[in-house]
Amino acid sequence: MDRQLISHLAHRDHPIAAPVSGANVTRLLRRARLAEGARILDLGCGEGAWTLRALALYQDATADGVDIDAHGLKAAEHAAEVQGVWERIRFHERPAADFPVAEQYDLVLCVGATHAFGGLGPTVEHVRRYLRPNGLALVGEGFWEREPTEEALTRLGATKSEFLDLPGTVAAAESAGFDVVYAYTSDLAEWDEYEWSWTGTLLRWANEHPGPDAADARTAALEHRDMWLRGYRGVLGFVTLLLQRRN
Repeated sequence: MDRQLISHLAHRDHPIAAPVSGANVTRLLRRARLAEGARILDLGCGEGAWTLRALALYQDATADGVDIDAHGLKAAEHAAEVQGVWERIRFHERPAADFPVAEQYDLVLCVGATHAFGGLGPTVEHVRRYLRPNGLALVGEGFWEREPTEEALTRLGATKSEFLDLPGTVAAAESAGFDVVYAYTSDLAEWDEYEWSWTGTLLRWANEHPGPDAADARTAALEHRDMWLRGYRGVLGFVTLLLQRRN
């Protein structure tokens, strides 16, 4: 079973593909205070949870969502139709880093997808190119809540340099000509809700769909759960930064 399908199945009960609650997604989007007729770009949109919520909040806004996951984009298109916003959003199946800079946007989102650009620094530099003067970006990134042990790094498959602490993360985001004008740091309860949903939903799918893919799904769920519980739980944090482009 390919990784994209596993991810799609695992996010069925938590379509926000990050450890952030729906209430806090709404809080972050409201804080953006977008102007009338705003244009939104979501790089690594997945199933479109952030952008579809933005379109519900800003009822004259329009958006583009970009992702390589065909399963996620199909789900996003269905959700846009159900929510009655399909005329206000276009989805693009392509790598986020290759999306052309054909226009400027009022808000660019990249939450939990900085790996597509090679890390936080390259991400914010890339994001800045799409923004109007004084435009906003919502960028979600992991950071070391506390010093990671060697065991945590091994289980996570990461190096210590892959993430920074919270002050370092803020500094890296601002280095590309941004100011952090708001931020939300996910708490442990949000992490637990996200991870139990991810692993449990995948295990339930495996139990209810016996066959050759069930073993792959079960293995992915148990390996991920072990990596989380014995590795990065309480070690890796997640912050969503509301950035404003400096002119």
